[in-house]
Amino acid sequence: QVRLVESGGGLVQAGGSLRLSCACSGRTISLYAVGWFRQAPGKERECVASVALSGDTTYYADSVKGRFTISRDNAKSTAYLQMNSLKPEDTAVYYCAVKRSTSYYYYTIAAREYDYWGQGTQVTVSS
Repeated sequence: QVRLVESGGGLVQAGGSLRLSCACSGRTISLYAVGWFRQAPGKERECVASVALSGDTTYYADSVKGRFTISRDNAKSTAYLQMNSLKPEDTAVYYCAVKRSTSYYYYTIAAREYDYWGQGTQVTVSS
């Protein structure tokens, strides 16, 4: 069984930075495409970033492009989301998820496609 544990969330002022981590156990994260999602109160869950097995094939939502960076360290079985220039509208619970993949370049932004999810970590950005 795969277990994902997010960490790194917290309270930060607008303009600040946070780095979220997603530690994968049970199976190596190298077998999976990784997505970072967020859900704010009253809003649907949205994919903010995704990365394929290659590590170089990535997706970013328009709202975070240029500010967030997704990465993966297969040796540590961990994925990351570096978040810079944070805005109050980035406030949400952030989740990582993994999708079993055999393609080096595959990723998806559809939540229903993902196989396993973490418990989420709260990010609050104050103005």
